[in-house]
Amino acid sequence: MARTPQDVTDTELALLQVLWDNGPATIRQLTDVLYPGGGAAQYATVQKLLERLEGKGCIRRQRTSPAHVFTAAIAREDLIGRRLRDMAEKLCGGSLTPLLTHLVRTKGLTNRERQELRALIDGLDFKGKKKPQ
Repeated sequence: MARTPQDVTDTELALLQVLWDNGPATIRQLTDVLYPGGGAAQYATVQKLLERLEGKGCIRRQRTSPAHVFTAAIAREDLIGRRLRDMAEKLCGGSLTPLLTHLVRTKGLTNRERQELRALIDGLDFKGKKKPQ
């Protein structure tokens, strides 16, 4: 059975964001993005963050070249879903409705976001049912 990755810190999340946005990278490449002009201390920090994320199952290391290459092992959407479910459990007895309602009311949605949400809801409504023609 696959284990659920542990939650990530904000700093680990920043590193994951770089991997999601830019794709696979070496420690040096990640250090240059996260700490422009950084030295040995920042390199060591990124190395430690990668070790922790690897231990949590959030990244994978490729050892095929002299410089190890790291990739995200968890999709951004999967982490979002996990964090939202955790938040719903803690704050709303497991229901996502209060969270989603609050977000929509306070932030609002663009026309495109409303269309995407409607399409998602319509798809869920018809899941398992034959769509009308």
